[in-house]
Amino acid sequence: MTGGRGFIGGRLVAALRAEGMSPRVLTRGDPGPDEIQGDLADGPALETACAGIGTVFHCAGHAHAFGALGAQEATRHWQVNFEGSRALVEAAGLAGVRVFVFLSSVKAVGEPGEACVTEDWPVAPESAYGQAKRAAEEAVLAAGARHGMRVTVLRPAMVFGGGGRGNLERMARLVRRGLFPPLPETGNRRSLVHVSDVVDAMRLVAGDARAAGRTYIVAHRDAPSGRGLYNALRAGLGLPPVSWAVPRSLLQGLARGGDGLEALTGHRMPLDSEALARLLGSACYSPARIERELGWRASTGLTEGLREMLHV
Repeated sequence: MTGGRGFIGGRLVAALRAEGMSPRVLTRGDPGPDEIQGDLADGPALETACAGIGTVFHCAGHAHAFGALGAQEATRHWQVNFEGSRALVEAAGLAGVRVFVFLSSVKAVGEPGEACVTEDWPVAPESAYGQAKRAAEEAVLAAGARHGMRVTVLRPAMVFGGGGRGNLERMARLVRRGLFPPLPETGNRRSLVHVSDVVDAMRLVAGDARAAGRTYIVAHRDAPSGRGLYNALRAGLGLPPVSWAVPRSLLQGLARGGDGLEALTGHRMPLDSEALARLLGSACYSPARIERELGWRASTGLTEGLREMLHV
């Protein structure tokens, strides 16, 4: 397993160990029991990590928060998320690994706009992160066919849960401190999935031959609006509801100001047009394929998931 010390990989490691298994983890840090030191650019470490292994879970990657502001960040996405994934799947194939599960992202396709899209959405990704993830998907699927290895690609939507450091967790911290503005209701839809459901999906596809060569979106059926998320976070934090909202036009003006400051300073601002699009625009992804083909369905809803995330 790669990324076994991370948010999702760590949950998977814990689940496997709870059942008496001893997953082998590739880590860049000082290795502990059942761990091998190395990274995705370390060919000998990849060979050692894959030797004698039947299943590889590839969870590691260069995390995506917002679009890169410079070429250096874009290069890092390509090196880790594409080149590293390609090196790992080749090492796995040569070592005789039978099953390879790749944790990609819904950002491997272009933004869906107001549609709720499936795995067949034809729009290409625009971000450096999405482009690297999409190229990695193609590389691992091709390697699976070439080596006779059962490869499955999972595209989780926004993953949240206790210990996470993603957008929803950052939003929760700001809401708790009273620093997040009450969003207007735009009727947008934002797909998300709790980390426990992602772990369940990974384990399911690893053991189901029907998942061979398939790509699956992993998301909850319900996709709340930005305002819905705001209200749910306030409720989860025990804060009273608010009936007012900051006007959309004001938020748009502030976001344009953030864009200008970014152009001047080269540093990301807390609110810019990209951040606002994430709050007020839609990003809806349908899990119908994995539900239909494998019988998986996200079981942790927003209220329950936020309760776990917020430790309430």
